[in-house]
Amino acid sequence: MSKNVSEFIIERIHAWGIKRVFGYPGDGINGVMGALDKLKDKVDFIQVAHEENAAFMACGHAKFTGEVGVCISTSGPGAIHMLNGLYDAKLDHQPVVAIVGQQARMSLGGEYQQEVDLVTLFKDVAHHFVHMVTDPNQVRHVVDRAIRIAKAERTVTCVILPNDVQELDAVEEPPHKHGSVHTGIGHSLERPVPPMSELQKAAAVLNEGKKVAILAGVGAAGAPEELKQVAEVLGAGIAKALLGRAILPDDLPYVTGAIGLLGTSASWEMMSDCDTLLMIGTGFPYSEFLPKEGQARAVQIDIDPKMVSLRYPTEVNLIGDAQETLKALIPLLQHKEDRSWRQTIEKNVADWWKVVEAKAMVDANPINPQRVLQELSPRLPDRCILTADSGSSATWFARNLKIREGMMASLSGTLATMCPGVPYITAAKFAYPDRIPIAIIGDGAMQMLGINGMITIAKYWKKWADPRMVILVLNNRDLNMVTWEQRVTNGNPEFVGSQELMDFQYAKYAELLGLKGIRVENPDEIGAALDAVLSADRPALLEVVVDPAVPPLPPHITAQQMVSFSKALLKGDNMEMGLIKQSFKDLLQEVLH
Repeated sequence: MSKNVSEFIIERIHAWGIKRVFGYPGDGINGVMGALDKLKDKVDFIQVAHEENAAFMACGHAKFTGEVGVCISTSGPGAIHMLNGLYDAKLDHQPVVAIVGQQARMSLGGEYQQEVDLVTLFKDVAHHFVHMVTDPNQVRHVVDRAIRIAKAERTVTCVILPNDVQELDAVEEPPHKHGSVHTGIGHSLERPVPPMSELQKAAAVLNEGKKVAILAGVGAAGAPEELKQVAEVLGAGIAKALLGRAILPDDLPYVTGAIGLLGTSASWEMMSDCDTLLMIGTGFPYSEFLPKEGQARAVQIDIDPKMVSLRYPTEVNLIGDAQETLKALIPLLQHKEDRSWRQTIEKNVADWWKVVEAKAMVDANPINPQRVLQELSPRLPDRCILTADSGSSATWFARNLKIREGMMASLSGTLATMCPGVPYITAAKFAYPDRIPIAIIGDGAMQMLGINGMITIAKYWKKWADPRMVILVLNNRDLNMVTWEQRVTNGNPEFVGSQELMDFQYAKYAELLGLKGIRVENPDEIGAALDAVLSADRPALLEVVVDPAVPPLPPHITAQQMVSFSKALLKGDNMEMGLIKQSFKDLLQEVLH
């Protein structure tokens, strides 16, 4: 019996090494759903309770495995739902293929029900490759190119399938005639290295510098040992862009931690005082946290030539794989005998961790969110996989956790969207069922889409060899990061109508779904609650009621930010006394430590 187009597509993506797809059904994609059912021994279909979460899961799968993530939806509304998750993948340079249904070919152009111009809709997010299949002879090369281009360009591609085409007889080998296209399977691994002339120029800049700072991003994830060697030879410190949170462990004395609005004072001081900057695999966007223009000579390593000399005017740009480029560069570097710069960095790092611990132990009403993460940090299981959602929860994720070797971590870096935390850890659990994923999420993201994502977890957790996974919800009844931005950036008090959230019972909801749920309102109960969820016999949610007045302030506060904050208080903020009290106690720890 001949196979149809849908069956051929599933067999083809299986041949490319795709093991699972994330999605939601609908009549626009029913042909492919039938094929997934028939071929479930080859490709596993994960039913995700919202198409946006399906796209987030495909992105998370790509981030944590390095493989192509695949998401699938019906036409019209289902396709539209996927866009946010796909933009998350695009902006964080992750290979994701979206397979999208469409109305029958004969209805297109007739303003038919659920008819949307999907090529136009996806043209921005999948601009490297988006095509609608209208003939079975196209299927092979459209699928092959979607996967190959997603992998090669580290981007999003899209295949659109009218529902009538899905049921047509497959053409496994197009006719050998003019106009046909004959593609194959496979993608060659590229690890380019810049020419020696460019490496020598870069080495000259780095060797001449007396105060070298390194900024490494997720593009350097494959080069931890090389990063350590470079830092040792140059007597440099290493700051980590947020997406590169896990590229090096935080117990290294010269790792200054995160950089930027959510970063550390040690990273700020290093960038403020350096005379040479080496950037590796990062598109960190906030130039105000880098050296002032003209302060430092700079070298950048990136595999994408479009990303160099973008955030800081670099003198030498090395286009290549981070690990291979560093391997070629290291023999050209000269060991710096003067270690005073390195000693200053290490002192600043040690001082920073003392401040972090002190701030975490400051009393709050009822619980200081920093303390929750501070108590979680030493309890993190080996090889755990961490995610955070956008918001103040990401601040504590960036500052209070000490990442150890072997862990993985990610969040929405460039799009900085809410909601990927839960689908990221769910995708991670499917990829690594023996590891413990932990999501750190605010109540805003949980209400927006996180509680929906828990339905997917409830559906599948009994299939996992080790069912442990943890959702840590910081419940402050406030859209906290934006509230603080209203105060510190705009000089306005909290707009209660836009910022205040209802006190949803997240732990009880988890129990309703058959998961474990614990709610904590007393700081003395944090440790025991963390131990309970980390050792549970099923996925667990820990809801901690925290104080929205604890300030997620940047490591360096400008005069304008101080003025704006003062204006917000003068205008009458809803939490005025709590803000003054918590901000004073927080800043006092920096003075005392």
